[in-house]
Formats: sequence, structure tokens, C-alpha cells
Amino acid sequence: MKTVQLKKTKTSDWEYLSENRTLKNPLVLVFGNRYMLEDKGIYEEVKALFNDGEFVFGSTSGDITSQYVDDESITITAIEFEKSQFSIKTVNVLTDDAKIDSYETGKKLIEQFPAEGLKHVFIVSEGSFINGSQLTMGMNAATEENVLITGALCGDAARFEKTVASYNEIPKSGEIVAIGLYGETLDVSFAINGGWTPFGPERIVTKSEANVLYELDHKPALDLYKKYLGEKSKELPAAALLYPLKVKSTNEKQSIVRTILNINEAENSMILAGDILENSRVQLMMTNVDNIVNASEKAAVQALELRKKAPELAILVSCIGRKLVLDQRVEEEIEEVTEVVGENTTICGLYSYGEIAPFSDEKTCQLHNQTMTITLISE
Repeated sequence: MKTVQLKKTKTSDWEYLSENRTLKNPLVLVFGNRYMLEDKGIYEEVKALFNDGEFVFGSTSGDITSQYVDDESITITAIEFEKSQFSIKTVNVLTDDAKIDSYETGKKLIEQFPAEGLKHVFIVSEGSFINGSQLTMGMNAATEENVLITGALCGDAARFEKTVASYNEIPKSGEIVAIGLYGETLDVSFAINGGWTPFGPERIVTKSEANVLYELDHKPALDLYKKYLGEKSKELPAAALLYPLKVKSTNEKQSIVRTILNINEAENSMILAGDILENSRVQLMMTNVDNIVNASEKAAVQALELRKKAPELAILVSCIGRKLVLDQRVEEEIEEVTEVVGENTTICGLYSYGEIAPFSDEKTCQLHNQTMTITLISE
């Protein structure tokens, strides 16, 4: 595997972050600021750098390399697979249908791939209005639990206006891109970790619909949430990113962390990043910088333990909520991962609106919030 990385900011042209070398038919990951990706000339500009590349674009809440975490930039990571092959499929959820069926979208997306030899799928999904829980359930339905699926819901800083993604064209809304990897020697491992601590009493979800939470313990959910936030409730919905919900379903062993993306004052409800089932138990969560950084280190150690050989590429997907907690110390969680996986590993990735990966001891992927998800790849 060979890689090349470049970076461009709003005030500077492309800068090589690695050795400038010629790559053959590379997979080119282009992660960055949504406004910069919407520039009409961006696709041709990137294509001129890697004329025979296959280009996957995704907007972020910050793009990641071992050297930088930036909000107002674009990072290119071009990858030449020397022993493996890749295939790219897309679907767009902005159709004429009145209602988006996230489950069917995920299922149809994965079904496009030839099943023989498929080892890993990395997802770069629109993150504004997809139901990530249903999307992952649909993707799982299209596999026989023999394909690792990881990825991200794209971000838009902390604006939550819209996200964009694309394959071989100018980035656009509604697009979901899937990168399938094939190869006998391909070695892919992953890990996730959060670092958030629950506090306060457990509450029962007594009224919900899909990803909208209406009632906890038969009381308006938003009223209870505001009560616990106190003065910080004046900063909603942004403050909600700092106080996500731990959700324990009655029919699942694991707890999922769910970010509150928005609130509806008229209905006294909260809109979450993924499904929240009635009769689930929920608790508020909080964290601090040290806990987040330590969780990222643990994820890197775990991902490395599962490997047969040293990683050549690390794709990091961390949550916008973690970035807001880290603030000026945001690079610290990336530095911890870099130290664990080694300086010879090319690191790329994004801060997202949701992370896609299985739990550590499972095979089916899930939508996560507030985690660091690490995918390590080598040939």
C-alpha cells in the first residue's frame, strides 16, 4: 500500500503532508469543510492531482491527519492498493418518495456489491436526515455477518444545516457512498470507545417514534432534560452535544450512546441521531478531556491487538460532541492514537455526526454517537 496526503485551507493552496509520489489508480478520500467542498471547481481541482483516481468526498466537522485537526480545510488521502481491489457504490436518498426508507437504502446499497471475496465496506453517508440506526440494520440484512462494515455520517461543523458527499462528482446532499475492499491478504481490524460516564437516575422511554423522544416516565422528555441541564438549557440545542443519552434497550445486551441533534419546543420532544425504542432505559452522560483522550488510546490499543500485521492505514471517525468537549485540546486524542499505531501508519479521518461500526465483540454494525471509531487496514 502506498499513500499520499495533501491539505488545503481557505487561505492556502495544496500542501503535501507526505512524500509526493506517483500512485496508480488510487482510491482518493477527500474529507473537509462543507462550504469548500461545495465549490464548483473542487472536483476538477482534485482530479488534476490524481488523474486516474477514484474520488470519494465527504463533509466533516473537522478533518483529521496525524498532524492536524482542522475545521476550515480539505484533506486528501490517496491510497494505492498493491495487492487488493476496491469497488465503490452509491445511493441517494433525495428521491421523489415522501418518506426516506433508511433500512431499504442500506440494504440496497450493500446488495450492489459482488459478495464473493468482499472483506470490508467503509461508509461515507449523508448525515443530515438519514436514520442511521435503520441504515445500519439494512446494511446488516444484506450480509451474512461475514463482512466488516465501518464508516461515518458526514458532518457540517456544529451548524447541522446540511452535509454533502459524492463519488466522482461535485459533492451533493443526500448521497451515501460505500467503498468495498477485496483481497486475500487484506487485514482489517477496528475498535470503538467512548469515555462517557452516566449520571442521574435511569428513566424509562414511555413514548417515542423512530428517533424522536417524547416522554420519559410519562413526562415530557424535553422538560426533564432542561431540568437536569439547569442554566445550560438556555444553550440548547448546542448544549445537548455535551450531555448525550445512554440508551439500554430491553432486547439488546449493549448500551448505545445517542446524541440529541435538535429539540422541538412545540412538542416538548428531542430528535436523536438514531432510533430510541419505547421501554428502553436512558441516563444522561457527561465526560471530560482526560476521559475522552484515554478512550481514544484504548480504542487504538484494542484495534492493534486484533491484528496479524502492522497497519498501513488508520481511518479515524470521532464525534462532533467529543470535539466540542476537547476544544483547544482536540489534537490530543489523535496524538494518542498515532502514538499507539505508529508513525509509519497513514492517519486520516473526520469528526462526524455518527460513527458506524459493530460493538467490539460483535459482527453486525451499529450507529454510535460520541465514540472514537478506528479502522486499521493493511495488505
